[in-house]
Amino acid sequence: MQIGMIGLGRMGENMARRLLKGRHKVVVYDRAADKVKEMVKYGAKGASSLEEMVSMLAAPRAIWIMVPAGKPVDDTIDALKGLLRRGDLIIDGGNSHYKDDLRREKELKPLGLNYMDVGVSGGIWGLKEGYCLMIGGDSRLFRRLEPVLKTLAPNREGYMYCGTVSAGHFVKMVHNGIEYGMMAAYGEGFALIKASPHSEGLDFSRLARLWNQGSVIRSWLLELIEDAFRKDGDLSGLEGYVEDSGEGRWTVEEAVEAGVPMPVIATSLFQRFASRGLADFSNRLQAAMRQEFGGHAVKKRR
Repeated sequence: MQIGMIGLGRMGENMARRLLKGRHKVVVYDRAADKVKEMVKYGAKGASSLEEMVSMLAAPRAIWIMVPAGKPVDDTIDALKGLLRRGDLIIDGGNSHYKDDLRREKELKPLGLNYMDVGVSGGIWGLKEGYCLMIGGDSRLFRRLEPVLKTLAPNREGYMYCGTVSAGHFVKMVHNGIEYGMMAAYGEGFALIKASPHSEGLDFSRLARLWNQGSVIRSWLLELIEDAFRKDGDLSGLEGYVEDSGEGRWTVEEAVEAGVPMPVIATSLFQRFASRGLADFSNRLQAAMRQEFGGHAVKKRR
């Protein structure tokens, strides 16, 4: 296929490179001109503007957007509205909220423009291993885009048509919520071992590798844990600040709206908030209350 790729960050660049390896014709654009020049070295055609990108693509066009969720996606789509023609297709492969997909499709439909959402998982390893793809949109558009999806995915089971517009990002949102809970569970388990007398002389990297040999908690995350401990045995080079990209929050919000109990994922999200020091004041106040009502000892800050 011929396809345009807007956004050459860590994900967008590697996805474009994988498509080029699959012998697709890729036209790329990024606000950073040096990123475009780099992709030209791999065989892509570089565009210096969205106007030039659109002119380099044959109708009906397919343009894949890989920019941060929210306003950057809306701004990009707004800019494309006046450049594309009826029958052209816009694909948002970023981490957008599924409700934004519904709004965007509604805005694009009267213009004769098609819209699809694709949840993408695979991170920086996707170039080599392939990407897990969750697709939402019209089934006819899915079939039209399928050659690209086959190339991006690790195998025929690595991509899935999930339903109408917003289904792909909805499933990806829940995927990331589950990821939050799994990461928190691994973190708590290793922390308990670290706090015990049995941590003396225990190689955490080897332990992570052991657990991946047939145990019920084996996973790719555990492989990454093994790599992390191999690089830094006690993780002393890192701060315990854990960011969240949005999907965890959206998953918990959706659970509240649907009345679905989700204690593990919700707690893992709040624990990320706590990691940023935002809970310090709350903890200090609790210590002060214990001192006031019970005369309990408190530790003074240095």
